[in-house]
Amino acid sequence: MAADLVRLRLSNQHLARASDGNPEDVVAWFGAVQAQDYLGALWGIGQRLARATEAVVEAAEARRAIVRTWPMRGTLHFVAAADARWITQLLAPRILARHSARWRRDFGIDARLVARADDILTRELSGGKRLARERLYAALETRRIRTAGSRGLHLLLCLAMRGRLCLAGRIGKQHSFALLDEWIPDARSLDREAALATLATRYFSSHGPATSRDFAWWAGITTADANVAIDGAQRQLLSESFEGERHWFGASPRPRIARTAPPRVRLLPGYDEYTVGYADRAPLLEKGSRLAARGMGLLSPVVVIDGLVVGTWKRSLDRQGVTIDTQLARELARDERDALQTAVAGYGRFLGLEGRWHG
Repeated sequence: MAADLVRLRLSNQHLARASDGNPEDVVAWFGAVQAQDYLGALWGIGQRLARATEAVVEAAEARRAIVRTWPMRGTLHFVAAADARWITQLLAPRILARHSARWRRDFGIDARLVARADDILTRELSGGKRLARERLYAALETRRIRTAGSRGLHLLLCLAMRGRLCLAGRIGKQHSFALLDEWIPDARSLDREAALATLATRYFSSHGPATSRDFAWWAGITTADANVAIDGAQRQLLSESFEGERHWFGASPRPRIARTAPPRVRLLPGYDEYTVGYADRAPLLEKGSRLAARGMGLLSPVVVIDGLVVGTWKRSLDRQGVTIDTQLARELARDERDALQTAVAGYGRFLGLEGRWHG
């Protein structure tokens, strides 16, 4: 049963077979894609697409098809432009309420200061402008709002979670900010009931089979809200018991995934949706694995074979290309090594470089 769960997740996560769509299709399918590691998130989206490159994925942000902001769990995510407003309106208020006391205590950030910062930055960015963080900090400092010691970053985060700001692509190597309403004016709003149901449909279709506890963790919502969301999405979902626990998944026909297919090897970035999207990550480990299901290990860049994490990887760039160094928990069979070489070459193509594996 555990093997069936992993096979279905691989398919629903577009890791068994890449999608023929575009970056915004992948992001919308997931609902949100964690993206505090910007380059890793580009790869996480790109490897779920046929023939994607890093430039293709980044271009989707530049043309405002996807947007990077803080809609949920207080963490940066990519969301489809059309979804940015309703997801932020649904999920961010709980995070704002949770952190408000700490922001007041540690940074002196209260409602009055947020309103002042909002007024200053709105005037700076109005007219479709986008500015790097340092330019925004300078505008705040000019008006005697201190930004040192992470205070400025928390102010920007607070305004983004209020639906005022979003990231707007890179200017050179610097990430820029814009007003959300100007950057993606066509982003829609949904009432709370419809938003919860839509979010549940997106999550279980892309991440399923998964439990209501997995969904509540991923969305950063209460168990009660998770149950309301599932109830609202009943027509789009099916459920089945895995290891004695009820799991939900999309109602579309189950994919047929051959059990004797050649090994499927993926180099997943840190915080990939395949690893970060579940409260319980134990199903990602082989029986008897020396890797730990808890802690940060599975949220690092990981090597995945047929849905199971078998080690970690890191990259190094030089004039000749990109070299992948791996730390593996077990010896690989010959066909697994061949498949890993293929995965490394695929990552190189994504970057427009030669890919080399240093095992």
